[in-house]
Amino acid sequence: MSRALVKQSKAKGVVPAVASGFVPGLGQLLNGESDKAIGVFGVSLVAGLGLWSAIPILGGVAGLVAGGTWLYGVVDGYRGARRKR
Repeated sequence: MSRALVKQSKAKGVVPAVASGFVPGLGQLLNGESDKAIGVFGVSLVAGLGLWSAIPILGGVAGLVAGGTWLYGVVDGYRGARRKR
C-alpha cells in the first residue's frame, strides 16, 4: 500500500513534545536522535544556569536563549516524531 494512502495519527508527536516540555532534549531522545538530545539539553542547561547568574544583562540574554531552546525542543520533538515512519 502506498504511504500516501496511509493516514497518520494527529497525536503521534504529542508524547515527545510533552517530554521535551518537561526536560529539554527528552523528546529528541525518545525519537532516537541522541546527539541532538545532548545538544538541546546542554544548551538549555548552560543558558538556564546563566539565567540565575549575578550579572543582570547576561541573565536576560540567557533567559531568551533558554526559552528559545525550550521552544525548539518541543517543536522539534513533535516534528521529529511525525517524520518517523
